[in-house]
Amino acid sequence: MNDPQTGTTGSPGSTDHPYVANTPSAPSAEQERALRKLTHVLYALYALFWLTGGVTAIVAIIINYIKRDDVAGTLYASHFTWQIRTFWWSVAWGVLGVALAVVMVGFAILWVLGIWTLYRIVKGWLYLNDNKPMYAARA
Repeated sequence: MNDPQTGTTGSPGSTDHPYVANTPSAPSAEQERALRKLTHVLYALYALFWLTGGVTAIVAIIINYIKRDDVAGTLYASHFTWQIRTFWWSVAWGVLGVALAVVMVGFAILWVLGIWTLYRIVKGWLYLNDNKPMYAARA
């Protein structure tokens, strides 16, 4: 298809069309190292949330969402999904635990939540260290 306004030719799905985003190519070795380092930093931020009152977890979740497209198609995408799910489930169970603390059940929920969150951070970080994705490939 010819576009007289832009001077391009080709179909709307082709890479030379000005309004269609090019599909990202596989990241270079340098980009892979940078993504790996970023993922390590994010696990560290999540691990530090107990010492900072949650501020580092908020910083980490923002970075997760900003950089999510950059990790698409890499093993780090599964780690980002793992981190994002850990954050939002922790928020949901944390709110429930605080609400139920009035009737003492909430303290048990918060204790279990702390153990579960620690487990998720440790497991994710160990998998990252071993260059393994968080989820098995689906057949």
